[in-house]
Amino acid sequence: MTESRGHVVIVVVNLPVERDRRVIRECLALEEAGYQVTVICPRGPAGLTTLPGSRSTAIRSFRQPLAGAGVLSFAFEFAWALLAVTARLLGLMVRTRVDAVQACNPPDVFWVLALLMRALGRPFVFDHHDLSPELYECKTDTPNPRVLAVLRWFERMSWRRATAVVSTNESYRDLAISRGGVDPDKVVVVRNGPAIAEVAYTERPRPAGRQTIVYLGVINPQDHVEAAVLAAEQLIGLRGAADWKLVVAGDGECLPGLRELATARKLDDVVEFRGWLEADEVDALLNSATLAIQPDPPTKMADLSTMAKTVEYVARGLPVVAVDLLETRRTAEGAALYVPSGAPDELAKALDLLLSDSAARTTMSRIARARFVDQLAWDHQAKSYIRLWDRLLRQTRKGYKSDSPVGRGNLPVIPRDTNQSVS
Repeated sequence: MTESRGHVVIVVVNLPVERDRRVIRECLALEEAGYQVTVICPRGPAGLTTLPGSRSTAIRSFRQPLAGAGVLSFAFEFAWALLAVTARLLGLMVRTRVDAVQACNPPDVFWVLALLMRALGRPFVFDHHDLSPELYECKTDTPNPRVLAVLRWFERMSWRRATAVVSTNESYRDLAISRGGVDPDKVVVVRNGPAIAEVAYTERPRPAGRQTIVYLGVINPQDHVEAAVLAAEQLIGLRGAADWKLVVAGDGECLPGLRELATARKLDDVVEFRGWLEADEVDALLNSATLAIQPDPPTKMADLSTMAKTVEYVARGLPVVAVDLLETRRTAEGAALYVPSGAPDELAKALDLLLSDSAARTTMSRIARARFVDQLAWDHQAKSYIRLWDRLLRQTRKGYKSDSPVGRGNLPVIPRDTNQSVS
């Protein structure tokens, strides 16, 4: 049996690890590189002790009896998570050596563990998934300045106490440096997205008949999916309803209201709700679609975040109509047609234009697929991720070449929770 290159403990508390695609990929990449991995997370329905698809990644879960629905309940939820994670980590340290800890936000409370690890002379990595202050602002009509100040302080402590910071895109990296005062050499960009082998992609003509516009993702207030439904109403006025339909795939707190909206506007013939889809259903839908829509409004949170749905669209060569957001442009580039604000009439006009222009769609499709294969796929991100760990733990693995992706072509195909939108 090959000796482990080190034991990395990953902490994630917003989801059980078997539902978090990014963390699954990180675990598999670490395994492929020769590291031992343990994940501390909330207990899922199956009560798993080993990560599905992995060789030996252990899960040390805890019960999460609290679910935040307001400021105080969120505070209790996060305090409980910190206590539960600390107890699991200390228990591990008593039984075996822990060489490093990686904590994934939200919440930004695990800098407390950084103090422990740094005192022991061992690395602590902050894996920055979401902008917690901006997320609070976009979910609250009247943000409490004191709550916002606390969130910003927690975020700053998470950045500054970490040995290294993993950012999901360039905007998050820039914030770690400018707002957090982190040394640029300590911040590494590791984007979200599937590996090439995970995506079922076929170059073939789109099927004849009604063209499909698709929204795939979470359906919560900040996702602005009602704009896509109202754009469908506007699109009827521009071109009729005979040659297209809108498919909304996903789930979230706004889904019942969206169904009611479609019925009230007499859109049931052109708007179809698919609900939660499994991985093969996602592949079938996106590979048969004509266009994708990304209606996220131009908030600061959306502008600086990379939406998981965008990468899923681009991975399958699917042209996108999207609101003009900084990180959406960095992801899709010429694979998208951009609108200023995401108003329904803007979206409808852009959709109408592309539905009528097959040549433009073909060009955009080629750009999309090339961006995914050449830059965005996890195959490339794994290289940066493992290089960071090799540097932190001072490992030089036999046969490792710094200019070649770790595990390229060898990473297992993971279970996918595609309806989760992760920044």
